[in-house]
Amino acid sequence: MTDSKTALVTGASRGIGAAIALGLAQRGYDVALNGLPNQDHNLSQVATDIRALGQRAEVYHADVSNHTQVNSMAAAILHDFAKIDAIVNNAGILIAGAVDGLPEDAWDSVMDVNAKGSFMVIQSFLPAMKARNYGRIVNIASIGGKHGAPEQAHYSASKAAVMGFSRVLAQEVGPMGITVNCVCPGIILTEMGRVNLEDPQVRNAWQEKTALARIGDPEDVVGPVAFFASDESAFVTGQTLNVDGGIVFS
Repeated sequence: MTDSKTALVTGASRGIGAAIALGLAQRGYDVALNGLPNQDHNLSQVATDIRALGQRAEVYHADVSNHTQVNSMAAAILHDFAKIDAIVNNAGILIAGAVDGLPEDAWDSVMDVNAKGSFMVIQSFLPAMKARNYGRIVNIASIGGKHGAPEQAHYSASKAAVMGFSRVLAQEVGPMGITVNCVCPGIILTEMGRVNLEDPQVRNAWQEKTALARIGDPEDVVGPVAFFASDESAFVTGQTLNVDGGIVFS
């Protein structure tokens, strides 16, 4: 029996989340995959792909913005895997809309999933991590949380909240051997990322703004996340890393 590291990836059904889950499995992690019930087909396929690599994968349905569901998921994962070494909070949504016409429920939904969801997932696993004096927490933020874009004020606010939360959490749990870092993807070709890419002129404009002169793929995010999830980053905490091909330089 191998002594694999274990990781939870939220929002693992597609895009960046699926790529991270597979990338961690390729690096020897067993993976707990989180998503919604209506994403079960995609989640099951990711699980199948991970098992083909010789690693364990299990699917857990939970809305990360629902306290009861998150706690139930955490209990099930800790029962099944006995431990979680790394948490990757990737689940997120984007509902575009200008501030002057933005419905209150759109603001609430984005903040609940992106910001509160990360908080609740982490809170549910912290006792187990503290008991082991070990943990790697990686929160997927966004360059949008640093600079933002029109019609994404609520998304930008939610991702800025994730970064601020992560900096404080890193200070609270550092003495217990737990690190907390953020990865800030740029323009990545995913279903959600296409909000920024549907217009060819907009897509070309983003490419021209990017030092590497291309749009990112989900796989481009995997390496930085794997670094923060590993012991290679044992002395790195409270940091945010832009993974954007060269758009934001701060």
